[in-house]
Amino acid sequence: MFEIGNSLREARLRQGLDFPEIEQGTKIRGKYLRALEDEQFDVLPAQTYVKGFLRSYAEYLGLDGQLYVDEFNSRFVVGEEEPQSRPRRSAPPSRGVQVQSRVVLLTLLGIVSVTALVIVAWTRGEPQTVTPVGLGTTKAATQKTPVVPAAAKSVRLLVKASRGSCWLQVHKTSATGPILFQGTLDHGQQQLFTARKLWITLDRPENLVTILNGHTRRLPVGGVKTLIVTPRGIRPAV
Repeated sequence: MFEIGNSLREARLRQGLDFPEIEQGTKIRGKYLRALEDEQFDVLPAQTYVKGFLRSYAEYLGLDGQLYVDEFNSRFVVGEEEPQSRPRRSAPPSRGVQVQSRVVLLTLLGIVSVTALVIVAWTRGEPQTVTPVGLGTTKAATQKTPVVPAAAKSVRLLVKASRGSCWLQVHKTSATGPILFQGTLDHGQQQLFTARKLWITLDRPENLVTILNGHTRRLPVGGVKTLIVTPRGIRPAV
């Protein structure tokens, strides 16, 4: 357990940052940033905003945003979901129904057996057709089933700083997974990342061009963003 507000305040003061600068970078109003440092979470509209703002503020300061969200959940979030009622177990079928079902099943098996015997007898008794000498048979062209490429199971993401520099931090698999890259891509530089899943935090997404598994993807713009990248696409982290 640690103090959420004091930890954020110490990280901000250690980097010499002021609220106006952070407000411009995170797009979070200054009064909400102060409320996070003072742990006055009731000032924010809802717990969803608290978690989102807490994650963005912490990651802007270079901290682990998921760690702060987990700490908030453990200390301030009270479970609201009621336990689901157990489904009633249906009464076992009556003896008469079981007997009737067995009779129907035996009847169907008997019909299938008789049909199979008739087909075998008819096939063995049919005379074979002899093809006259000199008359060849034309082989029907066999149609090949087109091979459908399997869906991509991993992420292959190429990131290019084509419009300017951009700072980013790339985690493998999850927000707390191994860091694949952390730093600034200057104009013209690029990086290639491969994994089953990526978590990316960046400050100027409008300066980047991203190519996911051969397809160009647009990134949401405006302030610091934390994005989740899967083979299906790129989406903001909740």
